[in-house]
Amino acid sequence: MRAVTISLFGFLLAIAAIDISFCNGNSNALCIERERQALLKFKQDLIDQSNKLSSWVEGENCCEWLGVFCNNLTGHVKELHLGLLSRSPAEDVPVVERDAQEDKPIALWDAYFRLAEWDAYFRSKLGGRVNPSLIELKCLNFLDLSNNDFGGLAIPEFIGSMKSLTYLNLSRANFRGTIPHMLGNLSNLHCLDLGYNSLFEVKTLQWVSGLSSLQYLDLSSADLGKATDWLQATHKLPSLVELHLSGCNLNNDSSPISVNYKSLAVLDLSTNTLSSVPTWIFSLRSLVSIDLSSNEVEGVIPNGFQNMSSLKFLDLSRNSFSSSSTLSWLSNFNQLQFLGLSSVGLQGNFSCAIRNLSSLTHLDVSHNQLEIIEPKCLESLCNLREMDLSNNGIDHKVSEIIESLSRCSLDRLESLNIESNKLSGHLPDQLSQFKNLAYLSLSENSISGPIPFSIGRLSSLKVLDVSYNQLTGPLPVGELSSLKLLDVSNNQLNATLPQSLGQLGNLEHLDVSNNMLEGNISEMHFSNLTRLRIFRASNNMLTFKPNPSWIPPFHCENIELGNCHLGPKFPQWLQFQKNLFHLDISHAEISGVIPTWFWNLSTQFEYLNLSNNQLVGKISYFPRSLVVDLSSNLFTGPLLQAPSDLMFLFLSKNLFSGTLSNFLCNSSTKLEPLTILDIESNLLSGEIPNCWENWQFLKVLNLGNNNLTGKIPRSLGFLRRVLSLNLRNNNLLGEVPSTLQNLVDMLILDLSENQLTGSIPAWIGDNLLNLVVLNLRSNNFQAYIPDQICAHNSLQFLDLGYNNISGAIPKCFSNLSAMAIKPLKKHVGNSTWSFESNNLFLLGALLVMKGREDDYSTILGLVVGIDLSVNSLRGEIPEELGNLIGLRSLNLSGNLLTGKTPENIGNMEVLESLDLSMNRLHGEIPSSFSNLNFLNHLNFLNHLNLSYNNLTGQIPSGTQLQSFDRFSSIGNHLCGPPVTKNCSRNGETPDATNGGRSGGKKRSNVNWLYVSIVLGFVMGFWGVVAPLVFVRSWRFAYYKKLEQIGDKLYVFWATIGM
Repeated sequence: MRAVTISLFGFLLAIAAIDISFCNGNSNALCIERERQALLKFKQDLIDQSNKLSSWVEGENCCEWLGVFCNNLTGHVKELHLGLLSRSPAEDVPVVERDAQEDKPIALWDAYFRLAEWDAYFRSKLGGRVNPSLIELKCLNFLDLSNNDFGGLAIPEFIGSMKSLTYLNLSRANFRGTIPHMLGNLSNLHCLDLGYNSLFEVKTLQWVSGLSSLQYLDLSSADLGKATDWLQATHKLPSLVELHLSGCNLNNDSSPISVNYKSLAVLDLSTNTLSSVPTWIFSLRSLVSIDLSSNEVEGVIPNGFQNMSSLKFLDLSRNSFSSSSTLSWLSNFNQLQFLGLSSVGLQGNFSCAIRNLSSLTHLDVSHNQLEIIEPKCLESLCNLREMDLSNNGIDHKVSEIIESLSRCSLDRLESLNIESNKLSGHLPDQLSQFKNLAYLSLSENSISGPIPFSIGRLSSLKVLDVSYNQLTGPLPVGELSSLKLLDVSNNQLNATLPQSLGQLGNLEHLDVSNNMLEGNISEMHFSNLTRLRIFRASNNMLTFKPNPSWIPPFHCENIELGNCHLGPKFPQWLQFQKNLFHLDISHAEISGVIPTWFWNLSTQFEYLNLSNNQLVGKISYFPRSLVVDLSSNLFTGPLLQAPSDLMFLFLSKNLFSGTLSNFLCNSSTKLEPLTILDIESNLLSGEIPNCWENWQFLKVLNLGNNNLTGKIPRSLGFLRRVLSLNLRNNNLLGEVPSTLQNLVDMLILDLSENQLTGSIPAWIGDNLLNLVVLNLRSNNFQAYIPDQICAHNSLQFLDLGYNNISGAIPKCFSNLSAMAIKPLKKHVGNSTWSFESNNLFLLGALLVMKGREDDYSTILGLVVGIDLSVNSLRGEIPEELGNLIGLRSLNLSGNLLTGKTPENIGNMEVLESLDLSMNRLHGEIPSSFSNLNFLNHLNFLNHLNLSYNNLTGQIPSGTQLQSFDRFSSIGNHLCGPPVTKNCSRNGETPDATNGGRSGGKKRSNVNWLYVSIVLGFVMGFWGVVAPLVFVRSWRFAYYKKLEQIGDKLYVFWATIGM
């Protein structure tokens, strides 16, 4: 809801018309030469980029110059209007918000994208310095230099000697420093506005007491934290009508004082640090406007307001009032026009006392925890123009609220915001009766059904946002001729786009993304959209293949067409989008080479996403952009230098080749802002360069699945902010450098599938205490598992499989507390980056679970597992592992483990995969497996392997074990389903019961046959493999040859795929 304030001082703009001594007059006259020269000197020191003072030239009548007003009789300059009157591009823009906690975008309707307007706005500001020649203007009573940019200079002291001034406005002009006390000499001053500059070190306001005629005072944003006399100084001003001290660092004054503002009507103390409502306010019966918003007020809302029934404006928003506050005192406020109660802790049922606020025009109770607002309480608000109920938990039928408002405020309501609630039901036809409705936001609710066609009759509607609901059917447009923003994204609309969209000539923002829209988009859909700046249609089933010669009527800054059918040719119409800085055409079935004109399209992208297409060729250079995503294409050639302001770079799953040295270590390009670098799955070779010391902001580094060789460089230890380091599936050698222990914020460390040697560093457990995923799989690590690993309270996935690790499984694994609880979060740590719209980056990892390798990103936080497979671990499985009830995967296969399977493994309630195969375990399957509740416990279990141990006895019946095939238990001495052997009456395996008496001669022959087969296999196998195992040069040559063959096959098939 747009801020509304009540000001009683609009007449101050006419102050210059007040008769002041000899400056009065009634007839035309030329300006005085002395004053003309003073103005020209004043202009010389100004910076006028837009040349707005071009009329100020020598020899011309200064009374006709822009901003100069003279007395008609005497010719004296009496007024200088040099304040920038035009509003910034953000001030006229409605805001459509999203909840940042849910990773949804916060979309400023269009202000952020109006770059040309912003540039023109800033160029129109005057700069430079204020020349003292203004002193020569003896009759000047009106001086307005507001909303300019004087570069942080101090407020000139000479202004304090211009005693004819009755109006002085220096607000928002970028002045800095202290307030000159000489301003207190301006005894004729009626209005003083110094607000929203950078005025600090204000230790006293005693100088204000000299302004006996002052009616309006604005010192907003001046630091008055040390000016403890502000209250004493201002309340002595007998004529003061308005006092604005917003953002002044004011605290509650503990010293008692008798306040006597005789004429004060407007009081603004917003955005301070008040901890309670000052009690002296309640004695000011002349007040009609109070703004206490954005303070730190606690406790209940005081009942003292009930005696201030003459109030027309009351804003208590953004404070920490108690949820037990009552609003019954509102029933007396029949003159109240504005009520702001946003973010004040209201809960439950909203007071029906508002039904008595018959004069109310603006109501804001957003960002509370309201659940019920009786629709009948809204029926009597006949003057209501703006209502904001957003970001609550209001659980009503949307039709109930609309119908209640239609009883009395049909002709007046202009803005209605009920987004982010729990509204349900269908949109009613009554919406079409609000003829003056300009802003309607019902996003982030559970509204279902079709959008009524009658909504197309809202000819005054400028903003329509019904995103994030469950709306179905077509998109009606009708006669929405005033519409500037249309957002129906994230619904279930399932028709074609109407061609009548092309007739909405004022439309600037169109978002139909994330629906089920289908069909073709034609040129007719854009025939009259000359003002379109934002177009989002991603994640639909739309096809957009206009004529190659089509020239769009619009010039967009933001285009998102991901997952639309745009190919196979690169969209030619994009070459006319010269203002483009955000482009997403990913998953668009585009193939071929990117045309040359595209790289010259924009000098500064913010976001560029061409991923998941079939684009080929070399990249001549990277565009200047914050985010570049070229992943999952067929780009070739070496990596070139990237622009220095790049923050996120995704190049994974391409065919880039060569080394990283020129890309990373070129001294002329320092990629200091780079936060994410993902070059996984390319054909990069050579060593990882040792030049990471200048990459201080890098948080994600992924160089996995390339052909990188050599040692891990020690300079990686300079990446102190890194959260994820992935060097998996390369040919890295040597030990893990100790400098990596400096990466204390790291959440994911993946060094798997290399040729790293040495022991697992103990400092991983001592220093990297935030690790969530530790993957050292498929290396040549030796020795034992260090007990320090057990110190990881955050560790959720540990993979040490396929190494040469020996010793016992540490019993202290029970201290891995993150594995002992059921995970609740899908994402890992602070691992989510939102680039724009629905483009998110999540920390992910490629992990082996259930016998297969999968990529986990969206649910990485739910993945909990331990993999110690194919090592040389000995001893028994610690019973303490059974305490890790959060485990979803446990793989201890391929070791030398002995003893019995721990009884308490059956306590792992969410276990999905259990592999104990190829060990030396003996005894029966634990009795907990046969517990009747076992099915309830292991109802997630879908991968089980107990094969090739020495397990005996009957497989527990009546459990989930019978659903697995017999290979899960093969190589044991088990009986009962699913194996083919039947159990004896006492539940034992027949072979174990008869001691082998049923063998005989035939059994002996079969055994000799098996022996001969095994011996033949062993001799033949080791005749070939032994040289590879014991002769290092043969082994390297053999694997190198295999890699060369693999690379050639990969390139061959990739080329065929083009």
